[in-house]
Amino acid sequence: GYGFLSENATFARRCAEEGIVFVGPPAAVIDSLGDKLAARRIAIAAGVPVIPGTDDPLPDADAAVAWAEVHGYPVMLKALFGGGGRGMRRAYDSAELREAFDAAEREASSAFGRGELFLEKLVSEARHIEVQVLGDAGGNLVHLFERDCSVQRRNQKVVEVAPAAGISDALRAALYRDALAVARHVGLVNAATVEFLVGADGGYYFIEVN
Repeated sequence: GYGFLSENATFARRCAEEGIVFVGPPAAVIDSLGDKLAARRIAIAAGVPVIPGTDDPLPDADAAVAWAEVHGYPVMLKALFGGGGRGMRRAYDSAELREAFDAAEREASSAFGRGELFLEKLVSEARHIEVQVLGDAGGNLVHLFERDCSVQRRNQKVVEVAPAAGISDALRAALYRDALAVARHVGLVNAATVEFLVGADGGYYFIEVN
């Protein structure tokens, strides 16, 4: 699968029906991870840290503001479905959050046909680190190390650097361990990328699987 098709369960399912090997997770795994809140729950169940955020889709901007007032700004709105940086907006106060909610909802609806949003705390000065994993039908899993995808434009990766520079061996080992833990929890077969944010304080958080 290439581009957004690599995250499309219908495409993966159709490949299987036609006897074509799909280089990516099985359709059932894509289904379970395509909903980013479901992916968060999978990571939590696997014991992997996630960014503090809402447990359910936000019904409206008022709900987003209510959560942010309790947990603090800045925050990041994200589309529940889709990717590629669309449907994502930062907000540093309630007025900005209300405006961002409407814009993100419109963009997500236009891009993915689904406008549902959720909210997370914004991890400032973070690095975007990805770990490639491979699994076979026998339940064997390996990682293929990490790459730094922090150079981005409009939340889209521009440059990928491997290996990631300036991270400790302990952090690198933790990312490998947790990437495999998420993959194992969903029964991954074939290839996938487990994505993390690494904060300036060295703390790290699961983002999603692609």
